[in-house]
Amino acid sequence: MTAAHPLVLAGQYGSPYTLKMRAVLRYRQIPFRWMLRDSKWDDLPAPPVPIIPVIAYPDGDGGYGDITVDSSPQILRLESEYTERSVVPTDPALAFIDMLVEDFADEWLTKAMYHYRWAYQADIDKAGKLLPISRNLQLDSDQGQQMYEYITQRQIGRRELVGSTELNTPIIEDSYKRVLDLMQAQFAVRDFFLGDRPGRGDFGLYGQLTQLVRWDPTPMAVATDRAPKVLNWVDRVDDLGWLPVDDAAGRGWVELEALDPATIGLLHEIGRTYAPFMVANAQALQSGATEVVCEVPSVDGQSTTTYRQGPFGYQGKCLQWLREAYAALSNDDKARVDATLAGTGCEPLLA
Repeated sequence: MTAAHPLVLAGQYGSPYTLKMRAVLRYRQIPFRWMLRDSKWDDLPAPPVPIIPVIAYPDGDGGYGDITVDSSPQILRLESEYTERSVVPTDPALAFIDMLVEDFADEWLTKAMYHYRWAYQADIDKAGKLLPISRNLQLDSDQGQQMYEYITQRQIGRRELVGSTELNTPIIEDSYKRVLDLMQAQFAVRDFFLGDRPGRGDFGLYGQLTQLVRWDPTPMAVATDRAPKVLNWVDRVDDLGWLPVDDAAGRGWVELEALDPATIGLLHEIGRTYAPFMVANAQALQSGATEVVCEVPSVDGQSTTTYRQGPFGYQGKCLQWLREAYAALSNDDKARVDATLAGTGCEPLLA
């Protein structure tokens, strides 16, 4: 890459994964050019899958023939090509925990993001009005109304697909509130979950929270009342290029055996919600079942609530990748991960 032909990040302001990757690039001080996907300026080739964000690499001929999608693989590719200001802990066992937190944010907390945006009228109205003009600021009122109706009807119709149903509402909303509480508690100790520098998990949480606490009115009001530090944190993480980082000997990360209480609490939240869902989803995919059914335990462990949705193929792959990463650890590091996750409810993810 050269200054004349840096990476291109193409996405949308209303996309949590786009803003996640923009924050990673800014923090790592990797030069890039921002582009609004599907706008009049978007001249990139079609990606392998029509999702955002897209990161395009220059091909050496003045164009961009190397097109990538999916934020987690995008982060790992950047790790293989840039060494400074890494977002992956140097300790492999701690890096696995970081991967787990990122996947929780990408695949579970995103349910809250989608739910709040398309379940409450104020949020529906805002998204329906603003998302279309992100692509085209010259959209006239008639076109805007047509796009409002198209987007809102389509997205509301997809709620059940991602688990946003009346039955699941208490599970999704209570989990969001617990994540806010855990982050509020964590920020009384340090700025990130695994040390004094951000990891993949922090950026995963940030991506979803850009919408939940800074865009959609209903969850933003919840966060303002419940966890004001989280709103400020999201503003900070938007551009951490200023943050001093000492890359020598992987400094800035906590020891796995000395995780902060709120980080341990987050692992329990992962074990309570994401773990049973991901395991049940994998079982449904394997058996060909048309519905994922799992029991989500209460915080005190005295009761459970049934969660239901259709199976989701991509999340089956996520569980497979998580298990492959665990299998690749040394025996000593597996033992350390096992000890960290013991009693959290995350254990079935590794079976």
